[in-house]
Amino acid sequence: MGRCRVMSTLSDLLQQQTLLEAGAVNHLHRLVAEWQLLADLSFADLLLYVDSGPELLCVAQVRPTTAPTSHPNDLVGTRCERGQQLTGSVRREAVSVRFEGKVIASLSRDTSLVAARSPSPLEVAYLGSANDLCQMVAAGLFPAPDAGDEPLTGPRAGDGLIQLDRTGEVVYASPNALSAYRRMGVTGDLAGADLASLTRSLVTDSYDGSEVAGRIHTALAGRSPVRIEVEARGATVLFRTLPLRPPDAPPGALVLVRDVTDLRRRDRQLLSKDATIREIHHRVKNNLQTVAALLRLQARRMSVPAARFALQESVRRVSSIALVHETLAISLDESVDFDWIVDRLVPTVTELAGGPGGAIVRREGSFGILPAECATPLVVVLTELLHNAVEHAFAAAGGVVVLRPSREGPWLQVVVDDDGTGLPAGFSLEACDGLGLQIVRTLVESELRGTIRMSRGPAGGTRAALRIPLARRPG
Repeated sequence: MGRCRVMSTLSDLLQQQTLLEAGAVNHLHRLVAEWQLLADLSFADLLLYVDSGPELLCVAQVRPTTAPTSHPNDLVGTRCERGQQLTGSVRREAVSVRFEGKVIASLSRDTSLVAARSPSPLEVAYLGSANDLCQMVAAGLFPAPDAGDEPLTGPRAGDGLIQLDRTGEVVYASPNALSAYRRMGVTGDLAGADLASLTRSLVTDSYDGSEVAGRIHTALAGRSPVRIEVEARGATVLFRTLPLRPPDAPPGALVLVRDVTDLRRRDRQLLSKDATIREIHHRVKNNLQTVAALLRLQARRMSVPAARFALQESVRRVSSIALVHETLAISLDESVDFDWIVDRLVPTVTELAGGPGGAIVRREGSFGILPAECATPLVVVLTELLHNAVEHAFAAAGGVVVLRPSREGPWLQVVVDDDGTGLPAGFSLEACDGLGLQIVRTLVESELRGTIRMSRGPAGGTRAALRIPLARRPG
């Protein structure tokens, strides 16, 4: 039988295996937060090693999305000798990681030599940018202390990459970066263009245009601004700029771009759909409340007691369904906090019920969040059961009705207990001709796909026990 090894986090390994100070630890965390970009530009796996006695300990690892991995197995937590060479199918390059002038770790760039790549302009640009960033790592300039955690959400190299020289002119733009600028309205090549001025002229909002141009200039000045998303001629593009300040090469900047037009369009469609659904629920709730008010007015005009009672029963049922739609109108999805509905339902039931009055209804336990397809029939069922108990269970004033919901795996169990007079002799739910209990049985069995039993309670009175599956219906 195999053994499973629990993987330690970077924080755990640094705390347990090193004596690094807090500043150095934070610098390594910032490096790991950034290094997916470095791995992609290098076409290489990156391994972070720290001193651990006579050997080096691997504390973090990342694989490139632009090339085959050199290490299919995870090496975090493993040790190796200093200067250890790899097999002939992997080329290793060690980069010192400096912080405040001291070497605190070693970064290993391991490139797989199995799948050879032609030296395309894109590969040359990627590797050039990667070498510049590695020089900055060795000099303690990357990641910059002012970068913070925001770069975790920035575009990747494969989304679109633009190299700028010290003056801000485009040296190279990847095909995906060109495509993003095509969406923004550019028809020619970007090479040689002043990217800040060009982008400012394309962005729809003048403030956003000035802002993105300013962030390009900020990167050229050696600082790391946060990302920005702008719209230009119907396109939505995400920008992130990084300074390139290698000690042994001219300065410049990297601009990462991602065309998120389709993504934002889908986001807007989803938001519009959600808003439409909530508006529908709101209108249904208003319409049901209007129907209930009309039925209530009609009931007051009825001179026949049986007709007035039937209309009042309809008011109660319609109002209980309206409660579900009121909850869905403010919900972010098609589910409801059913406890909130029940707590609103109880006063309505006790107010509308006839009988001797003075009954106390309380809830013990929680329904939790329920899907709307379950909530709507369930609220009608509980309305009928609670109303039936309050109106018919007690021969005199007073009495207690307890609602006990509980969950058992994929099932919802609901028990309604009262301490009233109990069921009549020979009672059978199947043979009962009362409209309320017929509605309960029909909804439980057909809509909720559950079961219901009514019997004498453990301490007298009546018990109604529901068992309902919570799994959503197929289709």
